[in-house]
Amino acid sequence: MKRIAILISTVAAWVTAPVWAQGQDLSEPVGEGGEVEAVAVEGEEEDAGPLRGTVTDESDWQDLGIAIPAFATQRDQATPANAQGTGALGREIARVITANLQNNGLFKPTGPDRLPQPSFAQVRAPSWGSWSGRGAEMLVQGFANARSDGRLVVGCYLYDVALQDELIREGWVVRPADWRRAAHKCSDLIYARLTGEDPFFDSRIAYIAETGPKDKRVKRLAVMDSDGANHRFLTLGSATALTPRYSPDYSKILYLSYVDGNPRIYVYDIGRGTQTLVTENSNPTLAPRWSPDGRHILYSMAVAGNTDIYRVPVTGGRSVRLTSAPGIDIGGSYSPDGSRIVFESDRSGSQQCYVMDADGSNQRRITFFGGRCATPEWSPRGDQIAFTRIAGDFNVAVMTPAGRNLRVLTNGWQDEAPTWAPNGRIIQFFRTTRNSGRSALWQVDLTGRNERRLPTPVDASDPAWGPIRP
Repeated sequence: MKRIAILISTVAAWVTAPVWAQGQDLSEPVGEGGEVEAVAVEGEEEDAGPLRGTVTDESDWQDLGIAIPAFATQRDQATPANAQGTGALGREIARVITANLQNNGLFKPTGPDRLPQPSFAQVRAPSWGSWSGRGAEMLVQGFANARSDGRLVVGCYLYDVALQDELIREGWVVRPADWRRAAHKCSDLIYARLTGEDPFFDSRIAYIAETGPKDKRVKRLAVMDSDGANHRFLTLGSATALTPRYSPDYSKILYLSYVDGNPRIYVYDIGRGTQTLVTENSNPTLAPRWSPDGRHILYSMAVAGNTDIYRVPVTGGRSVRLTSAPGIDIGGSYSPDGSRIVFESDRSGSQQCYVMDADGSNQRRITFFGGRCATPEWSPRGDQIAFTRIAGDFNVAVMTPAGRNLRVLTNGWQDEAPTWAPNGRIIQFFRTTRNSGRSALWQVDLTGRNERRLPTPVDASDPAWGPIRP
Protein backbone atom coordinates (compact mmCIF):
# COMPACT_ATOMS: atom_id res chain seq x y z
CA MET A 1 0.00 0.00 0.00
CA LYS A 2 1.32 3.42 -0.93
CA ARG A 3 1.54 5.73 2.08
CA ILE A 4 2.30 9.36 2.68
CA ALA A 5 3.90 10.32 6.00
CA ILE A 6 2.42 13.27 7.85
CA LEU A 7 3.43 15.15 10.98
CA ILE A 8 0.80 16.64 13.24
CA SER A 9 1.30 18.23 16.65
CA THR A 10 -1.07 17.49 19.53
CA VAL A 11 -3.29 20.40 20.48
CA ALA A 12 -5.73 20.24 23.39
CA ALA A 13 -9.07 21.81 22.41
CA TRP A 14 -11.84 23.12 24.63
CA VAL A 15 -15.16 23.60 22.82
CA THR A 16 -18.72 24.15 23.90
CA ALA A 17 -21.66 23.63 21.57
CA PRO A 18 -25.45 23.84 21.73
CA VAL A 19 -27.46 20.65 21.55
CA TRP A 20 -30.89 20.20 19.99
CA ALA A 21 -33.96 19.93 22.14
CA GLN A 22 -36.13 16.88 21.54
CA GLY A 23 -39.74 16.44 20.48
CA GLN A 24 -40.70 20.09 19.99
CA ASP A 25 -42.29 22.01 17.16
CA LEU A 26 -41.99 25.47 15.70
CA SER A 27 -45.19 26.34 17.51
CA GLU A 28 -43.15 26.15 20.74
CA PRO A 29 -39.80 27.69 21.70
CA VAL A 30 -36.94 25.27 21.04
CA GLY A 31 -34.30 25.53 23.75
CA GLU A 32 -30.76 24.31 23.25
CA GLY A 33 -30.37 22.97 26.76
CA GLY A 34 -27.12 21.00 26.64
CA GLU A 35 -23.48 21.25 25.68
CA VAL A 36 -20.56 19.12 24.59
CA GLU A 37 -17.39 20.08 26.38
CA ALA A 38 -13.94 18.92 25.27
CA VAL A 39 -11.76 17.77 28.15
CA ALA A 40 -8.22 16.51 28.56
CA VAL A 41 -8.16 12.72 28.85
CA GLU A 42 -5.48 10.86 30.76
CA GLY A 43 -1.99 11.60 29.45
CA GLU A 44 -2.98 14.68 27.44
CA GLU A 45 -0.93 16.94 29.70
CA GLU A 46 2.27 15.18 28.67
CA ASP A 47 4.49 16.73 26.02
CA ALA A 48 4.40 13.94 23.46
CA GLY A 49 6.10 15.97 20.75
CA PRO A 50 5.10 15.64 17.10
CA LEU A 51 2.98 12.65 16.15
CA ARG A 52 3.75 10.52 13.13
CA GLY A 53 0.90 8.85 11.30
CA THR A 54 -0.05 7.74 7.83
CA VAL A 55 -2.70 8.40 5.25
CA THR A 56 -3.17 6.83 1.87
CA ASP A 57 -4.14 8.13 -1.52
CA GLU A 58 -7.79 7.75 -2.48
CA SER A 59 -7.33 4.48 -4.35
CA ASP A 60 -5.87 2.79 -1.27
CA TRP A 61 -8.03 4.18 1.55
CA GLN A 62 -10.53 1.32 1.47
CA ASP A 63 -7.70 -1.10 2.33
CA LEU A 64 -6.89 0.63 5.62
CA GLY A 65 -8.05 -1.78 8.32
CA ILE A 66 -9.32 -0.14 11.52
CA ALA A 67 -10.28 -2.18 14.60
CA ILE A 68 -12.94 -0.54 16.79
CA PRO A 69 -13.65 -2.67 19.88
CA ALA A 70 -16.30 -1.76 22.43
CA PHE A 71 -15.32 1.22 24.57
CA ALA A 72 -14.35 0.22 28.09
CA THR A 73 -15.69 1.61 31.36
CA GLN A 74 -13.87 2.13 34.62
CA ARG A 75 -16.89 0.96 36.59
CA ASP A 76 -20.14 -0.27 35.07
CA GLN A 77 -22.77 2.20 36.27
CA ALA A 78 -26.38 2.92 35.50
CA THR A 79 -26.91 5.78 33.09
CA PRO A 80 -29.96 7.27 31.35
CA ALA A 81 -28.01 6.83 28.11
CA ASN A 82 -28.34 3.03 28.27
CA ALA A 83 -30.54 0.91 30.53
CA GLN A 84 -27.80 -1.71 30.81
CA GLY A 85 -25.14 0.71 32.06
CA THR A 86 -21.93 2.33 30.85
CA GLY A 87 -20.47 -0.99 29.71
CA ALA A 88 -23.28 -1.51 27.20
CA LEU A 89 -23.08 2.16 26.24
CA GLY A 90 -19.41 1.70 25.31
CA ARG A 91 -20.42 -0.95 22.80
CA GLU A 92 -23.05 1.34 21.27
CA ILE A 93 -20.53 4.16 20.92
CA ALA A 94 -18.14 1.85 19.06
CA ARG A 95 -20.97 0.72 16.78
CA VAL A 96 -21.76 4.31 15.82
CA ILE A 97 -18.10 5.04 15.06
CA THR A 98 -17.82 1.85 12.99
CA ALA A 99 -20.89 2.75 10.94
CA ASN A 100 -19.62 6.29 10.36
CA LEU A 101 -16.24 5.14 9.06
CA GLN A 102 -17.78 2.33 7.01
CA ASN A 103 -20.39 4.44 5.28
CA ASN A 104 -18.06 7.12 3.93
CA GLY A 105 -16.29 4.56 1.71
CA LEU A 106 -12.71 5.36 2.70
CA PHE A 107 -11.83 2.74 5.31
CA LYS A 108 -12.38 -0.89 6.20
CA PRO A 109 -13.43 -0.87 9.85
CA THR A 110 -14.17 -3.92 12.00
CA GLY A 111 -16.68 -3.19 14.73
CA PRO A 112 -17.17 -4.26 18.35
CA ASP A 113 -19.44 -7.22 17.64
CA ARG A 114 -16.51 -9.06 16.02
CA LEU A 115 -13.78 -8.04 18.45
CA PRO A 116 -12.82 -8.66 22.08
CA GLN A 117 -13.53 -5.80 24.47
CA PRO A 118 -10.40 -4.35 26.11
CA SER A 119 -10.27 -3.62 29.81
CA PHE A 120 -10.20 -0.05 31.06
CA ALA A 121 -6.46 -0.33 31.74
CA GLN A 122 -5.82 -1.47 28.16
CA VAL A 123 -7.34 1.68 26.68
CA ARG A 124 -4.01 3.47 27.24
CA ALA A 125 -1.86 0.34 27.02
CA PRO A 126 -3.13 -1.74 24.08
CA SER A 127 -2.34 -5.42 23.74
CA TRP A 128 -0.45 -4.92 20.50
CA GLY A 129 0.02 -8.58 19.64
CA SER A 130 -3.68 -9.37 19.69
CA TRP A 131 -4.44 -6.51 17.27
CA SER A 132 -1.61 -7.06 14.81
CA GLY A 133 -2.67 -10.71 14.62
CA ARG A 134 -6.09 -9.56 13.43
CA GLY A 135 -4.69 -7.60 10.50
CA ALA A 136 -5.60 -4.23 11.98
CA GLU A 137 -3.42 -1.31 10.87
CA MET A 138 -5.21 1.24 13.06
CA LEU A 139 -6.87 0.76 16.42
CA VAL A 140 -9.58 2.92 18.01
CA GLN A 141 -10.09 2.46 21.73
CA GLY A 142 -11.91 4.53 24.29
CA PHE A 143 -13.97 4.63 27.44
CA ALA A 144 -17.36 5.81 28.70
CA ASN A 145 -17.61 6.72 32.39
CA ALA A 146 -20.46 8.18 34.42
CA ARG A 147 -19.76 11.21 36.61
CA SER A 148 -21.34 12.02 39.94
CA ASP A 149 -23.29 14.89 38.36
CA GLY A 150 -25.01 12.46 35.95
CA ARG A 151 -23.03 13.49 32.88
CA LEU A 152 -20.75 11.18 30.91
CA VAL A 153 -17.06 11.39 30.09
CA VAL A 154 -16.15 9.77 26.76
CA GLY A 155 -12.51 9.33 25.77
CA CYS A 156 -11.27 8.43 22.28
CA TYR A 157 -7.77 7.16 21.34
CA LEU A 158 -6.32 6.35 17.91
CA TYR A 159 -3.29 4.06 17.60
CA ASP A 160 -1.03 2.93 14.77
CA VAL A 161 -0.71 -0.82 15.35
CA ALA A 162 2.39 -1.34 13.21
CA LEU A 163 4.28 1.48 14.95
CA GLN A 164 2.71 0.64 18.33
CA ASP A 165 2.20 4.35 18.74
CA GLU A 166 -0.60 6.62 19.88
CA LEU A 167 -1.57 9.08 17.16
CA ILE A 168 -4.16 11.27 18.86
CA ARG A 169 -6.64 11.36 21.74
CA GLU A 170 -9.47 13.57 22.91
CA GLY A 171 -12.28 13.48 25.45
CA TRP A 172 -15.72 15.04 25.93
CA VAL A 173 -18.23 15.59 28.71
CA VAL A 174 -21.83 15.20 27.55
CA ARG A 175 -25.32 14.84 28.91
CA PRO A 176 -26.55 11.24 28.69
CA ALA A 177 -29.00 12.24 25.94
CA ASP A 178 -26.09 13.52 23.83
CA TRP A 179 -23.84 10.46 23.90
CA ARG A 180 -24.10 10.06 20.12
CA ARG A 181 -22.46 13.45 19.66
CA ALA A 182 -19.40 12.12 21.48
CA ALA A 183 -19.37 9.13 19.08
CA HIS A 184 -19.60 11.47 16.09
CA LYS A 185 -16.82 13.68 17.48
CA CYS A 186 -14.61 10.63 17.92
CA SER A 187 -15.36 9.67 14.30
CA ASP A 188 -14.46 13.19 13.18
CA LEU A 189 -11.21 13.03 15.15
CA ILE A 190 -10.21 9.75 13.46
CA TYR A 191 -11.28 10.86 9.98
CA ALA A 192 -9.41 14.18 10.16
CA ARG A 193 -6.27 12.58 11.62
CA LEU A 194 -6.01 9.85 8.99
CA THR A 195 -7.04 11.81 5.91
CA GLY A 196 -5.91 15.36 6.63
CA GLU A 197 -9.37 16.51 5.49
CA ASP A 198 -12.12 18.35 7.31
CA PRO A 199 -14.59 15.99 9.05
CA PHE A 200 -18.38 15.89 8.73
CA PHE A 201 -19.96 13.37 11.11
CA ASP A 202 -21.00 15.83 13.85
CA SER A 203 -23.45 17.61 11.57
CA ARG A 204 -27.18 17.59 10.98
CA ILE A 205 -29.47 17.23 7.99
CA ALA A 206 -32.71 19.06 7.32
CA TYR A 207 -35.22 17.67 4.86
CA ILE A 208 -38.89 17.60 3.89
CA ALA A 209 -40.87 14.74 5.44
CA GLU A 210 -43.74 13.64 3.18
CA THR A 211 -46.89 11.72 4.09
CA GLY A 212 -50.33 11.19 2.55
CA PRO A 213 -51.58 10.34 -0.96
CA LYS A 214 -49.77 11.59 -4.07
CA ASP A 215 -52.40 14.22 -4.85
CA LYS A 216 -52.53 15.55 -1.27
CA ARG A 217 -49.07 15.28 0.23
CA VAL A 218 -48.36 16.71 3.68
CA LYS A 219 -44.87 18.20 3.71
CA ARG A 220 -43.19 18.97 7.03
CA LEU A 221 -39.79 20.33 7.92
CA ALA A 222 -37.67 17.73 9.76
CA VAL A 223 -34.10 17.42 11.06
CA MET A 224 -31.80 14.57 12.12
CA ASP A 225 -28.16 13.69 12.73
CA SER A 226 -25.90 12.96 9.76
CA ASP A 227 -26.49 9.20 10.24
CA GLY A 228 -30.29 9.50 10.55
CA ALA A 229 -30.49 9.32 14.35
CA ASN A 230 -32.18 11.80 16.71
CA HIS A 231 -34.92 12.53 14.21
CA ARG A 232 -37.61 15.11 14.90
CA PHE A 233 -40.24 17.11 13.03
CA LEU A 234 -40.10 20.91 13.23
CA THR A 235 -43.42 21.84 11.63
CA LEU A 236 -46.88 20.39 12.07
CA GLY A 237 -47.78 20.11 8.38
CA SER A 238 -50.66 22.58 8.41
CA ALA A 239 -48.64 24.63 5.89
CA THR A 240 -46.49 23.09 3.17
CA ALA A 241 -42.74 23.40 3.85
CA LEU A 242 -40.14 23.21 1.06
CA THR A 243 -36.40 23.48 0.31
CA PRO A 244 -34.74 23.95 3.73
CA ARG A 245 -31.16 25.19 4.06
CA TYR A 246 -28.92 25.65 7.10
CA SER A 247 -27.24 29.01 7.62
CA PRO A 248 -23.43 29.04 7.25
CA ASP A 249 -22.99 29.27 11.05
CA TYR A 250 -25.54 26.49 11.73
CA SER A 251 -27.67 28.79 13.92
CA LYS A 252 -30.67 29.07 11.56
CA ILE A 253 -32.72 27.18 8.98
CA LEU A 254 -34.10 28.90 5.91
CA TYR A 255 -37.18 27.40 4.25
CA LEU A 256 -40.13 28.15 1.99
CA SER A 257 -43.67 27.79 3.28
CA TYR A 258 -47.00 28.10 1.52
CA VAL A 259 -49.67 29.57 3.81
CA ASP A 260 -53.12 30.12 2.30
CA GLY A 261 -51.54 29.62 -1.11
CA ASN A 262 -49.04 32.45 -0.66
CA PRO A 263 -45.32 31.62 -0.57
CA ARG A 264 -43.36 32.91 2.40
CA ILE A 265 -39.65 32.64 3.12
CA TYR A 266 -38.90 32.06 6.80
CA VAL A 267 -35.71 31.94 8.83
CA TYR A 268 -35.97 29.75 11.92
CA ASP A 269 -33.53 30.55 14.75
CA ILE A 270 -32.47 27.23 16.28
CA GLY A 271 -31.20 28.65 19.57
CA ARG A 272 -34.08 31.02 20.27
CA GLY A 273 -36.84 28.84 18.89
CA THR A 274 -38.26 31.73 16.87
CA GLN A 275 -38.93 32.24 13.19
CA THR A 276 -38.78 35.43 11.16
CA LEU A 277 -40.61 36.23 7.94
CA VAL A 278 -38.09 37.43 5.37
CA THR A 279 -40.41 38.03 2.43
CA GLU A 280 -43.94 37.19 1.32
CA ASN A 281 -45.11 37.27 -2.29
CA SER A 282 -48.32 36.60 -4.13
CA ASN A 283 -46.22 35.37 -7.07
CA PRO A 284 -44.82 31.81 -7.23
CA THR A 285 -41.54 31.70 -5.27
CA LEU A 286 -38.87 29.00 -5.34
CA ALA A 287 -35.54 27.78 -3.95
CA PRO A 288 -34.31 30.19 -1.26
CA ARG A 289 -30.56 29.93 -0.61
CA TRP A 290 -28.08 31.58 1.79
CA SER A 291 -25.11 33.71 0.83
CA PRO A 292 -21.84 32.43 2.38
CA ASP A 293 -21.70 35.33 4.84
CA GLY A 294 -25.29 34.70 5.98
CA ARG A 295 -26.36 38.27 5.20
CA HIS A 296 -28.45 37.69 2.07
CA ILE A 297 -30.88 35.20 0.60
CA LEU A 298 -31.33 34.26 -3.03
CA TYR A 299 -34.72 33.13 -4.32
CA SER A 300 -36.58 32.79 -7.60
CA MET A 301 -39.90 34.44 -8.32
CA ALA A 302 -42.24 34.36 -11.33
CA VAL A 303 -43.62 37.74 -12.42
CA ALA A 304 -45.75 38.16 -15.54
CA GLY A 305 -44.67 34.79 -16.93
CA ASN A 306 -40.94 35.35 -16.42
CA THR A 307 -39.03 33.71 -13.55
CA ASP A 308 -35.92 35.47 -12.30
CA ILE A 309 -33.47 35.25 -9.41
CA TYR A 310 -33.61 37.87 -6.66
CA ARG A 311 -31.48 38.76 -3.66
CA VAL A 312 -32.93 40.06 -0.38
CA PRO A 313 -31.28 40.89 2.97
CA VAL A 314 -31.86 38.20 5.59
CA THR A 315 -33.49 40.90 7.73
CA GLY A 316 -36.02 41.56 4.96
CA GLY A 317 -36.46 44.68 2.87
CA ARG A 318 -36.10 45.50 -0.82
CA SER A 319 -35.27 42.65 -3.20
CA VAL A 320 -32.78 43.12 -6.03
CA ARG A 321 -33.36 41.27 -9.30
CA LEU A 322 -30.19 39.59 -10.61
CA THR A 323 -31.45 38.01 -13.86
CA SER A 324 -33.74 39.39 -16.54
CA ALA A 325 -33.40 37.09 -19.58
CA PRO A 326 -36.67 35.77 -21.05
CA GLY A 327 -37.46 32.34 -19.66
CA ILE A 328 -37.16 30.57 -16.33
CA ASP A 329 -34.14 31.23 -14.11
CA ILE A 330 -34.23 29.11 -10.95
CA GLY A 331 -32.05 28.36 -7.99
CA GLY A 332 -28.81 29.97 -7.20
CA SER A 333 -25.95 28.50 -5.22
CA TYR A 334 -23.05 30.72 -4.22
CA SER A 335 -19.43 29.73 -4.61
CA PRO A 336 -17.78 29.37 -1.17
CA ASP A 337 -16.07 32.75 -1.50
CA GLY A 338 -19.36 34.43 -2.43
CA SER A 339 -18.03 35.82 -5.72
CA ARG A 340 -20.16 33.75 -8.13
CA ILE A 341 -23.57 32.07 -8.37
CA VAL A 342 -24.50 28.94 -10.30
CA PHE A 343 -28.13 28.60 -11.43
CA GLU A 344 -30.35 26.86 -13.95
CA SER A 345 -32.13 28.50 -16.88
CA ASP A 346 -34.04 27.52 -20.01
CA ARG A 347 -33.12 30.70 -21.89
CA SER A 348 -31.25 28.63 -24.50
CA GLY A 349 -34.33 26.52 -25.22
CA SER A 350 -33.51 23.71 -22.76
CA GLN A 351 -32.81 23.49 -19.05
CA GLN A 352 -29.07 24.20 -18.59
CA CYS A 353 -26.70 25.49 -15.90
CA TYR A 354 -25.18 28.95 -15.91
CA VAL A 355 -22.73 30.91 -13.77
CA MET A 356 -22.84 34.64 -13.03
CA ASP A 357 -21.01 37.06 -10.79
CA ALA A 358 -22.62 37.72 -7.41
CA ASP A 359 -24.07 41.03 -8.63
CA GLY A 360 -25.79 39.34 -11.61
CA SER A 361 -23.23 40.37 -14.23
CA ASN A 362 -21.26 38.17 -16.62
CA GLN A 363 -23.92 35.46 -17.05
CA ARG A 364 -22.65 32.52 -19.10
CA ARG A 365 -23.74 28.99 -19.86
CA ILE A 366 -21.44 26.20 -18.64
CA THR A 367 -23.20 22.93 -19.63
CA PHE A 368 -22.93 21.63 -23.20
CA PHE A 369 -22.63 17.88 -22.68
CA GLY A 370 -26.12 16.80 -23.75
CA GLY A 371 -29.17 16.30 -21.59
CA ARG A 372 -30.41 18.91 -19.14
CA CYS A 373 -28.94 20.42 -15.98
CA ALA A 374 -30.96 21.26 -12.85
CA THR A 375 -30.58 22.03 -9.11
CA PRO A 376 -26.85 22.92 -9.18
CA GLU A 377 -25.05 23.17 -5.84
CA TRP A 378 -21.51 24.47 -5.38
CA SER A 379 -19.13 22.27 -3.36
CA PRO A 380 -17.85 23.69 -0.02
CA ARG A 381 -14.37 23.16 -1.47
CA GLY A 382 -15.21 25.32 -4.47
CA ASP A 383 -13.74 22.88 -6.98
CA GLN A 384 -16.94 21.14 -8.18
CA ILE A 385 -20.64 21.68 -8.77
CA ALA A 386 -23.13 18.89 -8.10
CA PHE A 387 -26.35 18.89 -10.10
CA THR A 388 -29.24 16.80 -11.38
CA ARG A 389 -28.46 15.53 -14.87
CA ILE A 390 -31.59 14.78 -16.87
CA ALA A 391 -30.92 12.51 -19.83
CA GLY A 392 -33.89 10.16 -19.85
CA ASP A 393 -33.48 9.32 -16.16
CA PHE A 394 -32.57 11.80 -13.43
CA ASN A 395 -29.12 11.23 -11.95
CA VAL A 396 -26.70 13.06 -9.66
CA ALA A 397 -23.55 14.27 -11.40
CA VAL A 398 -20.62 16.58 -10.75
CA MET A 399 -18.56 18.90 -12.95
CA THR A 400 -16.00 21.66 -12.56
CA PRO A 401 -17.23 25.27 -12.25
CA ALA A 402 -16.30 25.66 -15.92
CA GLY A 403 -18.64 22.80 -16.88
CA ARG A 404 -15.90 20.29 -17.62
CA ASN A 405 -15.05 16.77 -16.40
CA LEU A 406 -18.61 15.53 -16.16
CA ARG A 407 -18.99 12.48 -13.89
CA VAL A 408 -22.36 10.82 -13.31
CA LEU A 409 -22.40 9.33 -9.79
CA THR A 410 -25.78 7.57 -9.60
CA ASN A 411 -27.92 5.46 -11.92
CA GLY A 412 -31.37 5.53 -10.34
CA TRP A 413 -34.59 6.31 -12.15
CA GLN A 414 -35.12 9.68 -10.46
CA ASP A 415 -32.21 10.94 -8.32
CA GLU A 416 -32.23 14.69 -7.73
CA ALA A 417 -31.52 17.74 -5.53
CA PRO A 418 -27.91 17.05 -4.45
CA THR A 419 -26.53 18.67 -1.29
CA TRP A 420 -22.91 18.47 -0.09
CA ALA A 421 -21.46 17.19 3.17
CA PRO A 422 -19.55 19.95 5.01
CA ASN A 423 -16.19 18.63 3.75
CA GLY A 424 -17.25 18.24 0.10
CA ARG A 425 -16.65 14.47 -0.15
CA ILE A 426 -20.18 13.03 0.24
CA ILE A 427 -23.33 14.09 -1.64
CA GLN A 428 -26.83 13.57 -0.38
CA PHE A 429 -29.90 13.51 -2.64
CA PHE A 430 -33.39 12.09 -2.77
CA ARG A 431 -34.46 9.14 -4.90
CA THR A 432 -38.01 8.49 -6.13
CA THR A 433 -38.92 4.88 -6.85
CA ARG A 434 -40.42 4.27 -10.27
CA ASN A 435 -44.23 4.07 -10.45
CA SER A 436 -44.62 4.55 -6.71
CA GLY A 437 -44.21 8.22 -5.87
CA ARG A 438 -42.21 7.10 -2.81
CA SER A 439 -39.02 9.03 -2.12
CA ALA A 440 -36.09 8.51 0.25
CA LEU A 441 -32.76 10.11 1.10
CA TRP A 442 -29.56 8.59 -0.23
CA GLN A 443 -25.85 9.38 -0.05
CA VAL A 444 -23.05 8.75 -2.53
CA ASP A 445 -19.34 9.52 -2.34
CA LEU A 446 -17.35 11.17 -5.11
CA THR A 447 -16.21 7.84 -6.54
CA GLY A 448 -19.84 6.89 -7.20
CA ARG A 449 -19.11 3.42 -5.80
CA ASN A 450 -20.47 3.88 -2.28
CA GLU A 451 -24.20 4.50 -2.03
CA ARG A 452 -26.39 4.08 1.02
CA ARG A 453 -29.93 4.92 2.01
CA LEU A 454 -30.41 7.15 5.04
CA PRO A 455 -33.23 5.95 7.32
CA THR A 456 -36.21 8.25 7.83
CA PRO A 457 -39.55 7.44 9.48
CA VAL A 458 -41.56 8.65 6.46
CA ASP A 459 -40.90 9.53 2.81
CA ALA A 460 -38.25 12.20 2.37
CA SER A 461 -37.19 14.83 -0.17
CA ASP A 462 -35.26 18.10 -0.50
CA PRO A 463 -32.30 17.30 1.80
CA ALA A 464 -29.96 19.99 3.09
CA TRP A 465 -26.73 19.05 4.82
CA GLY A 466 -25.72 21.53 7.49
CA PRO A 467 -22.19 22.59 8.49
CA ILE A 468 -20.20 21.01 11.30
CA ARG A 469 -21.91 21.78 14.60
CA PRO A 470 -20.08 24.46 16.62
